[in-house]
Amino acid sequence: MNRRIGKQTVKLETKPVIIETASIAGVKEGEGPLRDTFDKILEDDSLGEKSWELSESTLQRITMRLALDKAKLEQSDVNYILAGDLLNQCIGAHYSVRDFDIPFFGLYGACSTMTESLSIGSMLVDGGFAEKVMCLTSSHFCSSEKQFRTPLEYGGQRAPSAQWTVTGAGCAVLSSKGDGPKITHVTTGKVIDKGVTDITNMGAAMAPAAIDTLTAHFSDTGRTPDDYDLILTGDLGVIGSDILVELMKDEGYDIEYKHKDCGKMIFDIEKQDVHAGGSGCGCCGSVFCGYVYRELKRRNLKRILVMATGALMNTMIVYQGESIPAIAHAVAIEC
Repeated sequence: MNRRIGKQTVKLETKPVIIETASIAGVKEGEGPLRDTFDKILEDDSLGEKSWELSESTLQRITMRLALDKAKLEQSDVNYILAGDLLNQCIGAHYSVRDFDIPFFGLYGACSTMTESLSIGSMLVDGGFAEKVMCLTSSHFCSSEKQFRTPLEYGGQRAPSAQWTVTGAGCAVLSSKGDGPKITHVTTGKVIDKGVTDITNMGAAMAPAAIDTLTAHFSDTGRTPDDYDLILTGDLGVIGSDILVELMKDEGYDIEYKHKDCGKMIFDIEKQDVHAGGSGCGCCGSVFCGYVYRELKRRNLKRILVMATGALMNTMIVYQGESIPAIAHAVAIEC
């Protein structure tokens, strides 16, 4: 049976179930408006490790174990782990999953990795290739700053358009059967590059990819913003969200009153000095697997579209004068 509809979307026949999630946030994130929705808030962002990279790996490991415990599963019950992060060669994921006896696919979609993992995981389940899949991602402010910008000890000035990489992780457990919200559609993004070169303005770089995927989703499915209780983006922040809302109007879609962004939700923008809001794989991961999943389970939300965006560059290519390509992946979830 052909599950494809339109150019970029698949309609899932079996509707894989998100049976459980786990969400962990860092110290600063735990001081924000969503503090009561995380499963765990760190008391020390280092997690007792000797480097920030190992801290992030430990963060993923703890999140996976928590997800297994909450779902009342053993490692032997899970067919695949799909995981990634922002670090070179995804070492956050690679060094965490070595402690698990579960087949593994490593993913890199930058900050889009949460919805990339949900997309591929749900297609594996829908295709009959897996019964249960764990979808995991993380980010860490300190490891990301060191890799993409400057080490914290440098004390560099942050631009007003810069976003604060979230220290956090999220893990969703997908199953072919069970109770919970169901993934019904997957819209896979294309790499979009509009020539943005400012690495301190990720929102502007990623917003065009979000526009491309969102318009493709509406075109492929015949749906409109009115069909959703919430259109959630992962980490466009203040600037990228404003761009998305305004340019979607030019495409004929008014999403202003349906749209929220994890990067704006996780912090108090006015009080926490995060400039343009949150970013990072763990931004969508922790917010979706915490607050949003809880609202779905309570049926305060019944149909949502979750779309995380990622900037697909590294520091070396930017130093060579290249612009910043981006991507966005979307999944429709219903109760």
